[in-house]
Formats: sequence, C-alpha cells, structure tokens
Amino acid sequence: MTINEKAVFVFAEQVDNRITPVTFELIGKARELAAQLDSQVVALLPGYQVGSLVSELVAYGAEVVLLADHVELEHYRTEPYTQVLSQTIEKFQPEIVLIGATTIGRDLAPRVAGRVHTGLTADCTALEIEEETSRFLMTRPAFGGNLMATIVCPEHRPAMATVRPGVMIKRIPDDNAAAQIIPFEGTITENEMYTTIQEVLKKGVSKQDIQDARIIVAGGRGMRNAEGFAMLKDLADVLGGVVASSRAAVDAGLQDKSRQVGQTGKTVRPILYIACGISGAIQHLAGMEESDFIIAINSDTTAPIFNVADVGIVGDALKIVPKLTEAIRSERGL
Repeated sequence: MTINEKAVFVFAEQVDNRITPVTFELIGKARELAAQLDSQVVALLPGYQVGSLVSELVAYGAEVVLLADHVELEHYRTEPYTQVLSQTIEKFQPEIVLIGATTIGRDLAPRVAGRVHTGLTADCTALEIEEETSRFLMTRPAFGGNLMATIVCPEHRPAMATVRPGVMIKRIPDDNAAAQIIPFEGTITENEMYTTIQEVLKKGVSKQDIQDARIIVAGGRGMRNAEGFAMLKDLADVLGGVVASSRAAVDAGLQDKSRQVGQTGKTVRPILYIACGISGAIQHLAGMEESDFIIAINSDTTAPIFNVADVGIVGDALKIVPKLTEAIRSERGL
C-alpha cells in the first residue's frame, strides 16, 4: 500500500506515550472525508519509543501510520515537531491536514502552515467535502460566535484545520484492522529556533477533565456564589458526575478556567448535561448542545438554554438543586 493522492493526514498527538483523545475523533472525521475523496487516512505519529501506540491509531481508523520515532521527539518542542510535519507534508503532498486544537496543536499548526505556505482555519466545528466541486469546507464560529463562517483554501495545499476536542465523534474501534506502517525518513536539524529541555516537572494528579465526563452539572451566573456551586458539587457527587460552568462563573472567580464550557472554553458531549442558572448564550451552547440529554433549570422562561433542553425546569436553581439532590439520594438509599 502507498499513500494516495488527496490523502487526509491527521496529526496523532501523544503526551507521555498516551494518544490524546481528540486524535481518535479526527481520525473518525478523516475517514468520512477520505471516503468522499476516494482517498485514505494517514496518521502521523511523532514521539520516542511510541511504536506501541500504532495499533490504537489503526483500530480507530488510520489506514497508514507514518511513524516518526526519534529521541528528539520525546517531549513536545515546537521546532523539531514542525520540521517533522512540514517535511512529511512536502514529501507526500496530502490534500487535507487535521490537527487537534489542544495546547500543543494550537502552537504547532500555524508554524507548520507557515512552513509549507498554506492557509489554516482554526477551531473548526464542522468539516465537509462539497459534492459539486469536491472543495474542502471548514466551518468555524466568527464575530464572537454570533455567526458561522465557512472557509475554503482554493489556491494552496494542503488545506489545514484545527478542531476542538469533543466536536467530532470517534469511530467504534476495530481491533482486527490492519494498516501500513511507514517510518519517517527526514532529518531533524538544530537551528536558531531550537530549544532544549533542562528538566520536566510533573504536576500532581489532576481532577477529571470535563471532556471525559459522562455526567456534567454546570452552573452559571444564577448560582451566584461559592455556596451555590457547592450545591452543584453535591448534585454531581450523587450522580457520579463532575461540575462545570459557564464563562460568567469563571470570570466571577467561582470556577477554574479548566471547567468552562463554551466557545472560549471546552466542548463536551456527556450523556447527561444539567445546566443550572445558565441563560444559554450562543457561545455556551456551542460547547454543549451535542450532549445526549440536557436538563435546564432557570428562572427566566425566555432563556435560550430552554431551546436546546430536553427537559426544562422553570424556577430558582438555588432552591431546586438541593431538592433534586435530596430526591436522588433518597431514591438511591444514600
């Protein structure tokens, strides 16, 4: 097997020899795009001693894996990773390159786009191939999320896009899938932009990422203060979920930025999302409207959050949440 023309490349991000989940989401979308282009999905995996990760990429849909296994790639650094991606793109000339809009991806993608002289559309929420023209259409929020802009890259290749975690859907893994493995044959050269790592400091074990949570209890301005969010924590605990928030609660210092859902926060797809005291601005809806089941609690009957909710409860969340928590405790005998 060789790499076809119009291949769809996915940057397979790994940290500490663990594939970042958005990679699998991008491979799933790449399979859809490649099917329309009559091409294939290629995962580019940089790192050091990461060969054991190849099988995961294949199971989730990669048809070719380009393995860049080099000691200089053990920890992410902008320049060596940029060299690997840009050299690979120049050699194989893919039609599309997809990169997760993670901390690493947001640093890497514009560098690579500049190096290979192409355009980059950041923070996409939809990707598709136009049937009539086979153009690659990249859609992202614009003007503070009040408009959706569809962007094309007509004159340069590859067309590059970053996609926020949680936006696309993973394929069901197939452990029997097979793929071609191609080693990276380029060079990594020290230059004036090269940095060295003196020491790696590990943080303590962090709380569960809201993007991985199956149940989320989120609060907004209507929860008012720390005591209000303590109520949400009680509800989340009895449900086995986690607490998240709107931007208003983060700006008020009630929650950490890592808990923010929305256009300027994180995109989530839990099986249950309970929105408490959240009005439902379009920026917030962009981050949670694909949740499987949404319950909204708000005293304003005209709140936009009710437009996406499966169940709406009109009332003061500060009074309703404790009663809901107690009812669930009683039902479960807690």
